[in-house]
Amino acid sequence: MKIFLPLTLIICCIFTTHFSYGQNVPEKKITMKLDSARFDQFVKQVEGQTGYYFYYDATRFDSLTLDLNVNNLSLREVLDQVFKGSEFEYAIDGEKRIFITHGQKIITQLTPGLFNPDRAGETDSIAYAGPESDIKEKLLSTAESKVHEIGIRKHRITPGNSTITGYVRNAVTGEPVIGAAVFINSPSIGITTDALGRYALTIPRGKQVVRIKSTGMRETQRQIVLYSDGKLDIEMRESVIALKEVSVKAGMDKNVVGTQMGTVKLTIKNLKQVPTVFGETDLLRTILTLPGIKSVGENSTGLNVRGGSVDQNLIQYDDAVIYNPSHLFGFFSAFNPDVLKDVELYKSTIPSKFGGRLASVLDINSRDGNKKKFVASGGIGLVTGRATVEGPLVKDKASFLLGGRSTYSNWVIRALDNENYNKSSASFYDLNLHLNYEINEKNSLSLTGYTSRDKFKLYGDTLYSYQNQLGSIKWKHTFNSRLYGVLTAAHSKYNYSMEAEGLPLNSFDLKFDINQSNFKADFSYVLHPKHTLEFGLSTIYYKLHPGSFKPRGSESLIVADELQAEQATESALYLEDKWEVSPRLSISGGLRWSFFQYLGPKSVNTYLPGFPIDYIYQEGVQEYKSGKKIKSYGGPEYRASVRYSILDNLSLKASYNTLRQYIHLLTNTMTVSPTDIWKLSDPYIKPQIGDQISVGLYRNFRGNKIEVSLEGYYKNIRNFLDYKGGDSLFMNHNIEAAVINTKAKAYGVEFMIKKMTGKLNGWLGYTYARTLLRAVDRESPDAPNGGNFYPSNYDKPHDFTLISNYRFSHRFSLSFNFTYSTGRPYTPPIGKYIIDGSQRVYYADRNQFRIPDYYRMDLAMNIEGNHRIKKLAHSSWTLAVYNLLGRKNPTSVYFQTVGGRVNGYQLSIFGQPIPTITYNFRF
Repeated sequence: MKIFLPLTLIICCIFTTHFSYGQNVPEKKITMKLDSARFDQFVKQVEGQTGYYFYYDATRFDSLTLDLNVNNLSLREVLDQVFKGSEFEYAIDGEKRIFITHGQKIITQLTPGLFNPDRAGETDSIAYAGPESDIKEKLLSTAESKVHEIGIRKHRITPGNSTITGYVRNAVTGEPVIGAAVFINSPSIGITTDALGRYALTIPRGKQVVRIKSTGMRETQRQIVLYSDGKLDIEMRESVIALKEVSVKAGMDKNVVGTQMGTVKLTIKNLKQVPTVFGETDLLRTILTLPGIKSVGENSTGLNVRGGSVDQNLIQYDDAVIYNPSHLFGFFSAFNPDVLKDVELYKSTIPSKFGGRLASVLDINSRDGNKKKFVASGGIGLVTGRATVEGPLVKDKASFLLGGRSTYSNWVIRALDNENYNKSSASFYDLNLHLNYEINEKNSLSLTGYTSRDKFKLYGDTLYSYQNQLGSIKWKHTFNSRLYGVLTAAHSKYNYSMEAEGLPLNSFDLKFDINQSNFKADFSYVLHPKHTLEFGLSTIYYKLHPGSFKPRGSESLIVADELQAEQATESALYLEDKWEVSPRLSISGGLRWSFFQYLGPKSVNTYLPGFPIDYIYQEGVQEYKSGKKIKSYGGPEYRASVRYSILDNLSLKASYNTLRQYIHLLTNTMTVSPTDIWKLSDPYIKPQIGDQISVGLYRNFRGNKIEVSLEGYYKNIRNFLDYKGGDSLFMNHNIEAAVINTKAKAYGVEFMIKKMTGKLNGWLGYTYARTLLRAVDRESPDAPNGGNFYPSNYDKPHDFTLISNYRFSHRFSLSFNFTYSTGRPYTPPIGKYIIDGSQRVYYADRNQFRIPDYYRMDLAMNIEGNHRIKKLAHSSWTLAVYNLLGRKNPTSVYFQTVGGRVNGYQLSIFGQPIPTITYNFRF
């Protein structure tokens, strides 16, 4: 005992002295001056002055430069100054190691209380710290490594299942992550987040690892101990990797395991890597690079999907229909890429909640806006400019997003050598507004507004203009962990006008408009994690003013004329069942019942019974009062799909769809024109009905990094409208007599290979497809080609597209496109004859000749701004050459009679390379 006491005192003194010395070692100060120095030079000087060592990913700093002038500052003061306002984080541990990370901070100490056994009954919360946080909190790395206790802790975990509920949100913007996969691997159980970003996952109690994946987001996981039902909110960060991916993505293995066929989800983040004319990022032109989707020419953004006409595509922006999705003669799409969140295209397995169109659904969703901070972005090109601003109205609760685009293209037009063109003018603008408010955890409200206007005058005295206006309000409500619903009300309006004022005697105003108001309710009920029911209803009210033709000015001799307005309702009920029978087999079946009523007031032409619908057989007019039902149509629409997994990375799918379309676009031009006529089904013009069957084989390679798909389809269309030769659609009071009823058949094979990651990425697609029409009344003298099948205007059998991107470094990438397609059909004159003393032209059978094949190469260089730490804004440049080879691809062929001789001409829109430059910025 006498020896033990002094020894104890000596040991205590030694440790006390050592502790005091360790606490009072003076921290070495740093003095240095750097001018545009590389980051590794900064690291070398700090390590030399302090004895600390850096650990970081050198590839992230390969183009970063520093300007620094510090005198006698501590290590932390220097690092704070260097990384202030950037997305880089640093952490220092007790071993004199400095860890530099991007976006996430490494926590060098265990979470307090991690091993505290007295926390029974508590649920761990999740704390994050972003680059902009004022307080350095635990980051996502902590959330992944810590153990989250869910539910009320018990001494013993009882067997059985419990449900975890929560929200998956973007850690930077606060926006919900929709469609994220939340799952465990063993046993294989998963669910996807709903329209609110909410999920409800029922899994066995005990220790589990919950994984979360989503398109464009960094994969994450949570280690949990599940005691009973509880809540776990999750935040994800966008996928920022050294080599960015191309814009077309899927949920890694969704290509194989999903039941959907012919479905493509597009992200907007890297659309700039696809070169387009005039350098403007263009959603629709990117879609046109996918298999099975075509247009009649490069001056058109009208989509012909699997043999369908342009009016057979339902294009909706935040659930409001847009009737003309193009600007500036079809050279630009109507959508500002900076405000878009995602786009989903359905061309084969169309969900039961969609209807009213035969060919495809293009579902476009805007972003909610940043709920955490104010952000501004934009771009300036040769002929267009755009700007977007977003931010919180109430932090983490309400946000706004405001974007606009406009053109200043007249300087390009005036620079043309041709006097007929340099006196022309063209302009457009569009404005987007989106408001979002998260009322509480179960309710969310959003409001969208959009307006656009185009005006152009082509070497004449006629001013053309058209306008899109739409708005929608959406309420999302979660009833419980199994049931949620979305109520939507929307209104769309499209109008066009022509103003001719060159010669006072012939001056006129021509106007048309279509209005659509709709309401729908969509619900989803989870019977089981592998069994979901979707159901709902919708109703639409149409109001069309088909045409108003009036004199302009008091001197005009134009006789006023106006077509009578049309109105109708279209309603539907639907139910769809999605069931994963086993890991190998999934099925989906749905029924949609639609019904349509054509309403008065209306004067309906009547024709002699038993005779063709023709002007010469008109008998009279029958009057219908306001609200009176004139004609009704309706019937079932069946949706079915099945997926069988042959291997884990190989699956076989099949689907069948029937659809009905009650509104038609009447046109006798090859491309989409602002003056095309929309027409409702009536007693003479019947709804179009389509049936499609598809079969596909899907295979993924190299850990789902490469997707390969092969799909075949066959489609029948009834009551497809074509125009009679020589008839006019302009201000026609007997429009039903100017069209013919045809039967269409379309079939094809689509192949696609897509590499999603790596320095070299992109996709390659090939399509073989045919679209053939035949008059229903084959004996009619108006039946084209003697009542036999003939190609449609957009029948282009072969189509090949290659989209590629190669990233040399963080700052430089090169994009290359190549596209080839068969020339579209046309009908040339092949002879002349004289009748009643007048010379007439004799035409060949309809669409039996083709213009020359089309091919084009594009090249673009994307240059990111320098990676200086202290920057007011991030910027990038895009240098592109459209039509690199300068090929004069014919868009159309037309004929003129000059001096009694019929001459043919080919029209090429772009007959030479078009260089463009675009500057993009983001604050």
